[in-house]
Amino acid sequence: MPGDHEVADIFRAAGPAYRAAHAGHLSLTQLKVMTAIENCRTAALGGHVEACEDCGHWRIAYNSCRNRHCPKCQGAAARTWLAEREADLLPVGYFHVVFTLPAEIADIAFHNKALLYRLLFRTASETMLTIAADRKHLGARIGITAVLHTWGSAMTHHPHVHMIVPGGGIAPDGTGWISSRPTFLLPVRVLGALFRRLFLARLIQLHQAGRLAFFGSLAPLAERRAFLRHIAPIRKKRWVVYAKPPFAGPGAVLAYLSRYTHRVAISNRRLLAFDGNSVTLRCKDYRKDGADRQCVMTLPADEFIRRFLLHVLPRGFHRIRHYGLLASSARKANLALARQLLDVAAVPEDPGTEDPVDPRPPCPCCGGHMVIIETFERWRQPRAPPMETLPARELVS
Repeated sequence: MPGDHEVADIFRAAGPAYRAAHAGHLSLTQLKVMTAIENCRTAALGGHVEACEDCGHWRIAYNSCRNRHCPKCQGAAARTWLAEREADLLPVGYFHVVFTLPAEIADIAFHNKALLYRLLFRTASETMLTIAADRKHLGARIGITAVLHTWGSAMTHHPHVHMIVPGGGIAPDGTGWISSRPTFLLPVRVLGALFRRLFLARLIQLHQAGRLAFFGSLAPLAERRAFLRHIAPIRKKRWVVYAKPPFAGPGAVLAYLSRYTHRVAISNRRLLAFDGNSVTLRCKDYRKDGADRQCVMTLPADEFIRRFLLHVLPRGFHRIRHYGLLASSARKANLALARQLLDVAAVPEDPGTEDPVDPRPPCPCCGGHMVIIETFERWRQPRAPPMETLPARELVS
């Protein structure tokens, strides 16, 4: 069973020593992520005191850091994002397609994150749109929601893109909806071949333009011949494109998205133990099948922090993107046309008159409504609790 440990606990205990040992080698973004996670939901960020309107029970709620790498802050962000995406779902089957970079390219991407993660998005989406538009395959304009993940189960560097794709698309002339086969979208070998060709051609262009950086053992790759020798073997290697069976309806799509869109390198639920020096966590061995795939790993605390920081994204980098019919510039019009062609009712416009959902959990004592009675600034503790002898109405007056 998972313990009561959090990534924040590890950062607070081992973070200062890690910062000192790696001074000058951590980026400002990585340092900010560490600080945000350490301070999340503590007095360092301030907060407020809530009281129940019915029974007078009160509790302290500290502010969240809202950093996109924080394991504790992604739940609310995911719920908000999903509420916006729910209206985009069509009454068709949805497929899950994964594009993965080979290890030889992933090593280069580690030192060129913004450039090559962007290239991964661009090449994978172009591959899908091109093959889907080919009349030999689907012959339609499709929509794609793509999510970047940069980690494997053991938090090693493993960049790949997850795509959620409707099972069909709009005909090129816009007069009909073309459905895919129920359990087949596009041939993965054809996708992998085009993905490999496009990515390597553009990677070579980036190298010729001097836009790639190489450090450590990869430093010799700055020379053109060494670089071409490095990528020569993967020209003949099959690049992994994986297509899972379609989801069982729109509800399953949303459930999947809720797990993947705002995931970070490791969740607090996977932490089993932390003794101040080492971290024990649950992981998966993808070389095995079934129950044997689940395993337990123990890492020194500094190695755990190093692996976590591998996945800090460049500032301003968007790791959820939409393409084709779902591209933001024409999404609304494309979805309206798709629903018309599928002969389904249009999603009604949100009048915006409904009361917003209260994000505060109900009173743990009586289930009543909690209201804020006091706020306090960063690094300050709240005042003494309200007197329990006061009637509930006086607490909230």
